Amino acid sequence: MTDTVLSLEGIEKRYPGGPAGAVEVLRGASLRLRQGEVVALVAPSGAGKSTLLHIAGLLDTADAGRVVIDGAEMTRLGDATRTAMRRAQIGFVYQFHHLLPEFTAAENVILPQLANGASRKAAAARAADLLARVGLQNRGGHRPAQLSGGEQQRVAFCRALANAPRLLLADEPTGNLDPQTSDQVFGVLMDLVRETGLSALIATHNLELAARMDRILRLDAGKIATAGAP
Repeated sequence: MTDTVLSLEGIEKRYPGGPAGAVEVLRGASLRLRQGEVVALVAPSGAGKSTLLHIAGLLDTADAGRVVIDGAEMTRLGDATRTAMRRAQIGFVYQFHHLLPEFTAAENVILPQLANGASRKAAAARAADLLARVGLQNRGGHRPAQLSGGEQQRVAFCRALANAPRLLLADEPTGNLDPQTSDQVFGVLMDLVRETGLSALIATHNLELAARMDRILRLDAGKIATAGAP
């Protein structure tokens, strides 16, 4: 185990384009994320934040460069190994909660644990603990449609942390909420991250939220630049 939880080295990504040719989204993007560090990734819409997070989270592959998690090279792993790594080591939070509507809040947190090999009893106990941490101890039996937007996103945070990952990747995690709810929900996320000692890379266009993190990185013209004090 290493102090550097995530290292992206010279990541390049391009997509087929029209008459002008391929569109280069990432052009040698590099960053390092240390243990327990919360880092903001700031860029305008369409700049490639989501693409970078998907590559970091092993949901997509780069055209060039290296992805290293806990000192282990991820770039050339097979699909099955990448899936196992994602399930055990990486938590994801998106702008929209993507909860399974037919399951309760608790069940949404239990299911990823069962997929990772946990017993039903242990998974239920962890789900109850996580929901209590975010103030939803009395809402575990409710389905997503019975929860407010802020509550739904808090359940999504719990689901992301269900398997005790080392790395959290969040893509505009409060972008679908009104300003007041966004501020409250972001505070819940930060408390969770700090309590668990996670390393987190959080993409946001909200500079006020970014300023509450340890560092700010800017994605500009497909590369990473530091934009805040470490």
